[in-house]
Amino acid sequence: MRENGYTDLRSYGAIGDGRTVALIALDGSIDWFPIPNLDGTPVFARLLDESEGGALELTPTQPFTASRRYLPGTNVLETTFTTDTGVAVLTDALVTGFAGRLPWAELARRVVGVKGSVRFRWRVAPGTCLSTASPWIQKTAHGPVIRVDSVTIAVRGIDHGPRGGGDRALAGRFTTSAKSHHVLAVAGTANEPLHIPQPELTDGGIERTVRNWETWSEEFTYDGPWKEAVQRSALALKLLIYSPTGSIAAAATTSLPESSRGGKNWDYRFAWVRDLAYTVHALIRFGLREETHASVSWLLRTIRANGPDLHVFYRLDGALPGGVEKHDSTGWRNAGPVVTGNPASGQLQLGVFGDLFDVMRLYVRAGNVLDQETGRMLAGVADRACDEWRRPDAGMWELEDTRHYTSSKMGCWQALDAAVELSELGQIPGDPARWRSEKNLIAEWVREHCWSETRQSYVMYPGTEELDASVLLHATSGFDRGPRMSSTIDAIQKELARGPLVYRYSGAEAEEATFVACAFWLASALVCIGRTEESIALMDELISLSNDVGLYSEMIDAEDLSFLGNLPQGLSHLALINAAITIEELTREKPAAK
Repeated sequence: MRENGYTDLRSYGAIGDGRTVALIALDGSIDWFPIPNLDGTPVFARLLDESEGGALELTPTQPFTASRRYLPGTNVLETTFTTDTGVAVLTDALVTGFAGRLPWAELARRVVGVKGSVRFRWRVAPGTCLSTASPWIQKTAHGPVIRVDSVTIAVRGIDHGPRGGGDRALAGRFTTSAKSHHVLAVAGTANEPLHIPQPELTDGGIERTVRNWETWSEEFTYDGPWKEAVQRSALALKLLIYSPTGSIAAAATTSLPESSRGGKNWDYRFAWVRDLAYTVHALIRFGLREETHASVSWLLRTIRANGPDLHVFYRLDGALPGGVEKHDSTGWRNAGPVVTGNPASGQLQLGVFGDLFDVMRLYVRAGNVLDQETGRMLAGVADRACDEWRRPDAGMWELEDTRHYTSSKMGCWQALDAAVELSELGQIPGDPARWRSEKNLIAEWVREHCWSETRQSYVMYPGTEELDASVLLHATSGFDRGPRMSSTIDAIQKELARGPLVYRYSGAEAEEATFVACAFWLASALVCIGRTEESIALMDELISLSNDVGLYSEMIDAEDLSFLGNLPQGLSHLALINAAITIEELTREKPAAK
């Protein structure tokens, strides 16, 4: 299962508690687990450094096969290990309390013997926090604890530990029998006192967590043809919602490479305005009012606190991102670099205007109203979109070369289209005449400067023949659902598509794998222009490309279908959700034959 200590990225399932996320490999090892916050330095990070990253191992000591599933409607993961001598089931959960998330992070691992016997070993071995600290064990009156940097970790089990695992780890062994029951509880905090977990309460914690997830999933309203995949994507998205603030992380990890060669490695544990816009689409369509309100309110508070400029993304706590730090870690399969922080924080990305207004329009269309302060702020942002749409920017793909990217201009059109609608609904003040006029100017400019007669396609920017898959988003936004968009789709399918998968832009094939979200955007665009049968067929193919538990990374290699990039990737799951819902909404009256 492992090559030089690393496993394929498809091997990982994810669990979470609304504050952090842990990634579990098919062999039972937790190779990524920041404590206590998702965007903190990972205490367990073998995902990025096999020798010094640290892991929580729980695996059979003899050859085995493994299969797994999420318990229905939950983010509780169940792995079944089968050996020559027996079968045992491992259940993993980041447990929640009676009133939501716990004040600390608590991992519950339960092994139940099904038949015969299976010998297991376990080891809790924190790493060096990306080569910034050294773990050590302290003996206390209540048993040993592990300390690393500001984090304190306690490990308790009913019948198998903890025992010594060297001076930096705790470890033990046990053997299952039919109906035997074994638990391991791991609790951790940072810069706070630690509640020692009580093993006898572990079963109750797991069952409570299952009920909490099931209760949340009962609000799920989609009942279309891809219900299972859409619900799993909604649950994956829920893992990325940072409950202390309502912000939404783009992914749970940093520095997983977009290419097997490495180099294009980024930290995605920030909240992009773009991702929040797509998330609100999904939350509103699912009828999840509490999460919708929390996310919209977080965005508005954050913009006001960091104004007047509208930033591309923010920290999960609402602050502005700092600089980028490179760490002395090898990276997944030695494909570094390993970084914290993201260099795109200072870029001008005009599309963010469209993202913001899309959120607000959806929120109002769902039957909500804006406060007066928000209305005044949005009026000011609409004026800025009028002033700035003619400027070059970094584009949606956060490129180093600033240009007049077509999708950015379309995003400004989207912002002003929404501003006019919100003004007419009495939600934002001011005279919409200027916004309407500039919106029309943008549309004329794009049609004149961003269309190639040679390619019969919208191009990436004026003066080039290169293509950009992000233009597909503006079939959904309504900028163009006519023959030009249909012809653009044909060009993108011919040049950027590899089977059902799609590269981000011309030339990306030499730098990275296909971008999962682009393929789902293509499915959405197809149905928006009336090519419904193609859209449904593409969705069927794409749904089959998830891993065994329904998760997607940022990218998929077109040749061997291996996962690349950070995971679970919010944008991939959001694109799946919104494609499925768009297809359902646009085919509800006239369902297409599959």
